[in-house]
Amino acid sequence: MLTYNNHLKKLTLPEYGRNIQNMVDRCLEIEDREQRNAAAATIVAAMMRLFPPTGPAEEYRRKLWDHLIIMSGYRLDVDTPYDMPMPPAEGEGPAPLYYNTDPARRRHYGRLVELTIAAAADMPQCEARDELLSLVGNQMKKLLLAINPEGVENSRVYRDLYEMSDGRIRVDASTLPLHEFNIIAPPSTKKKKKRK
Repeated sequence: MLTYNNHLKKLTLPEYGRNIQNMVDRCLEIEDREQRNAAAATIVAAMMRLFPPTGPAEEYRRKLWDHLIIMSGYRLDVDTPYDMPMPPAEGEGPAPLYYNTDPARRRHYGRLVELTIAAAADMPQCEARDELLSLVGNQMKKLLLAINPEGVENSRVYRDLYEMSDGRIRVDASTLPLHEFNIIAPPSTKKKKKRK
């Protein structure tokens, strides 16, 4: 009968694979300290060969020794060249990430356009603000063209800028000229006939 991975023990650090985990488990069974130290050094060398360092080698070697101890469940008693990592306290872990789940006011623009408009509304009247409004206005027009390829009037972008900034941004064609974008037809899916 075949042995499936879902029937085996769960890997602590799955990025190293089952073979490295088996080596660590075997190293835990070695009773002679000298042999255990040599086996641990060999495992770290194998990990380094399988996953070469991308940055400074010394930092990477320390990380591999830490991972070796973590994979052993903090039970491996060896002489490491670095300080032994401590097991995390119960319930200790990273803080949960905050995801903004508020609905966008205008979904076709997206959250980044909303945040950029809010930042521009908070800026004092200056050249940098005008350039930012030019960039965001043209981006808004491109996004509108994506959902309405027949064409978009610039007045719609100006009105949306006004409404999305709660009236703090007032622009028109004289203060914020927008680019004209050409709609490019999607490539044809028909195959060309070969000439003989």
